[in-house]
Amino acid sequence: MPSLDMSMTKNANFYKLVYREKRPQKVADFLLTKGFSKRSLINCRHRGGNVLVNHRRRYNNYLLHDGDEVIFILGKEKPNATLKFSNLPIAIVQETANYLIVNKEADLLTIPSKNEDNDSVVGRLLHYLNPDALLKIKPHIITRLDRDTSGLVLVGKNAVAHARFNVSDKQRTIKKYHAIVHGNFSPSQLQGVIDAPIGKKDDPVKRYIMEGGKESVTKYRVIKQVAGASLVELQLFTGRTHQIRVHMQYLGHPLFGDHLYGVEDDFPRQALHCFLLAFDDPLEHKRIEVQIADPADMLQLWQKLSK
Repeated sequence: MPSLDMSMTKNANFYKLVYREKRPQKVADFLLTKGFSKRSLINCRHRGGNVLVNHRRRYNNYLLHDGDEVIFILGKEKPNATLKFSNLPIAIVQETANYLIVNKEADLLTIPSKNEDNDSVVGRLLHYLNPDALLKIKPHIITRLDRDTSGLVLVGKNAVAHARFNVSDKQRTIKKYHAIVHGNFSPSQLQGVIDAPIGKKDDPVKRYIMEGGKESVTKYRVIKQVAGASLVELQLFTGRTHQIRVHMQYLGHPLFGDHLYGVEDDFPRQALHCFLLAFDDPLEHKRIEVQIADPADMLQLWQKLSK
């Protein structure tokens, strides 16, 4: 499948494709086969977008022929009362025509809460993508982190980039974390796979290992150990809420700073950081991998524990 050409600017808002079939096909059907959602087609039609065939405006039922060039111009995003611009800085680790990878700091929501007037990754990216404060491009979170987890977050720069990132793309996405946990692992437990289903009970926030829960699989490897603490690398194979935190508690090694699943200590947040993110860009058809260092607070914690 050829890649989709997109305007190579920060506020990119169109995709260009070429129809390569001998049999004629409706524009809408062609776009749907390329991963564009019905919602994006409706949004395009009713919110200022456009579909051009050979630089002429066409309706969705127009028949395409071999060699026709299709330009899909995004419609404006729907307004959302919970989305608020923030001019606070956001650490952009890598940016492509379609995606952003950001380094989220701890104590920052990924997505704004309906119940709180809080800063968020989305709010900061709204300002980054729309510096004139007019909502033309809205970021769409693909991989999210808990408020107190730091590290890499993958973001689609518009609804189409998000929609193209389907289930199979997510399954090929690799996320690796570093965690500092209580206690030491025995020689036979220095690496392994935790396959324990996670579900909810009466508590709306807390998650539990439970029969009937959703499949939850985490691979782990102990990197270093000091008296009473271990530095662990973890990789998620499923994406359940609080998965690493619940699985580490299940092993008897809760995270430092995790006051929901762990024991009381003086670290102010769970010692968990997403340091590696690798994914297949479904629009450019290339593999992207990004790795960053651990944050200062976790480095300082490990140094303190190592004394």
